[in-house]
Amino acid sequence: MEQTQTSHNGTATATPGAQRRVLVVEDDQTIVDAIATRLRAEGFLVQTAGDGPSAVDTAEAWQPDLLILDIMLPGFDGLEVCRRVQAQRPVPVLMLTARDDETDMLVGLGVGADDYMTKPFSMRELAARVHVLLRRVERAVVAASTPRSGILRLGELEIDHAQRRVRVRSEDVHLTPTEFDLLVCLANTPRAVLSREQLLAEVWDWADASGTRTVDSHIKALRRKIGAERIRTVHGVGYALETPTP
Repeated sequence: MEQTQTSHNGTATATPGAQRRVLVVEDDQTIVDAIATRLRAEGFLVQTAGDGPSAVDTAEAWQPDLLILDIMLPGFDGLEVCRRVQAQRPVPVLMLTARDDETDMLVGLGVGADDYMTKPFSMRELAARVHVLLRRVERAVVAASTPRSGILRLGELEIDHAQRRVRVRSEDVHLTPTEFDLLVCLANTPRAVLSREQLLAEVWDWADASGTRTVDSHIKALRRKIGAERIRTVHGVGYALETPTP
């Protein structure tokens, strides 16, 4: 395990990720080194862990701002790490998987992951995803402190912007920060069809169309929580949030 603070080569300008802590949990040392090197270049503080138990212990002691978490780990897997870390405190999680398996992705999202990437991936894209997740957390803090009038009600679906809470038939529904932002994006223009590329740009700040499968997986996870009938698929285009007929 290591902790690294990046120098700025004598420049006075801080990098975008300065002083933000990222815990990289991965048992492949080559991947660990590549990720850590890229994140250091972005200005992040980095610690690493190579198995499930040490990942949970490090997260508790070090209080990272974000986890990059491989699913397949010695000790216990990344899904269990995610469960235990999220039970300690909410923290954004970027899951890594070697298998292009949608079930793994949905399970990961279900236990509290916010995004996922399938190996192999580019370090440029990974760094971009990290920045996006951290910006989303910052936006959530601002939104929580900025009162908005009332609660958006779409039939039995209620969205409380200030508290970032969602209820279906008056029952609370736990959404990850990404799922909440995705739902709000759809709810801003109910019944209007938004393309995958639009959702990717709005929710993830990511303009690369190669990430549209990320949108699909989050939509599936969101449907499981609020009801599949509430999100309509327009094949070849995108998705729309259904609302009751007046």
